[in-house]
Amino acid sequence: MLDVRRMQVLRAVVTTGSITAAATNLGYTPSAISQQVAGLEKQAGLPLLERVGRGIRPTAAGRLLTEHAARLSEQLAEAESALSALRNGCAGTLRVRYFATAGAALVPPAVAQFRAERSGVELDLKLTEPTDPFEELAAGRADVAITVLEPDQPAPEGVIARHLLADPFFAVLPRGHALSRKRVLDLGELADEPWIDADCGSTGACADRVRNACAGAGFTPKVAVESDDYATAQGFVAAGLGVTIIPRLGLGYAHPGVVLRKVRNPEPVRHIHVVYREDAAWNPAVLALAEALEKAARAS
Repeated sequence: MLDVRRMQVLRAVVTTGSITAAATNLGYTPSAISQQVAGLEKQAGLPLLERVGRGIRPTAAGRLLTEHAARLSEQLAEAESALSALRNGCAGTLRVRYFATAGAALVPPAVAQFRAERSGVELDLKLTEPTDPFEELAAGRADVAITVLEPDQPAPEGVIARHLLADPFFAVLPRGHALSRKRVLDLGELADEPWIDADCGSTGACADRVRNACAGAGFTPKVAVESDDYATAQGFVAAGLGVTIIPRLGLGYAHPGVVLRKVRNPEPVRHIHVVYREDAAWNPAVLALAEALEKAARAS
């Protein structure tokens, strides 16, 4: 294989027209330059320089390698520039995974800030479930993710988790419901009500919190209607078919036919985090996006 460094030495000899001038420019002795050229000739299997009077000139093979050396020099400079941009968080692609309610409330302002600061970085944004991102991170299919963790739940090994916000659940009642006169409800007061299951009976971070909170209040919800999103669940509540509890970030749109009330004893809360792999913590772009998400969380 041809030695790129030796090709650059040959290029210096050809462009200056002499071994002595090339040695001066490169900081080598003429003997060292001659050895480098001789080594390259051995690799090429052809003579690269020929004497003309007191000077030298490249052979056809010498001209060919000199031209390639020039292109290689340009490509190496481009590669160094691209690496520098990546190292400084100004280039490359960040693969971001988020779940629906975080996507509605946190991701848009964070992405807007990030793109204003780092327009050279491409963002690959995809929707996922709150509990799925760790698999994506572990498999190398995601760089940054937004997920839900319990306060005492450690992040998986090799993953850094930064808390964004605590997202409390609110009771959603039909307008005019007897309990709507209260400003704050004990969760147990909803025990005898028909429930709208806003998570369609699924397993997952939010569904588990609802079930655990109700169990803590001494009851199991009597599900009357299953729904797979918060907006649809509010529609069923507004129609008087039951009650539900929904996290605050899921209430960006409040149906005009419902009222919202704080819940206590217990108050279900989900804790939202931004997570990324420890081996990505060097990347300024990853850190910049995490900081933008923290800023969006503070403003939400």
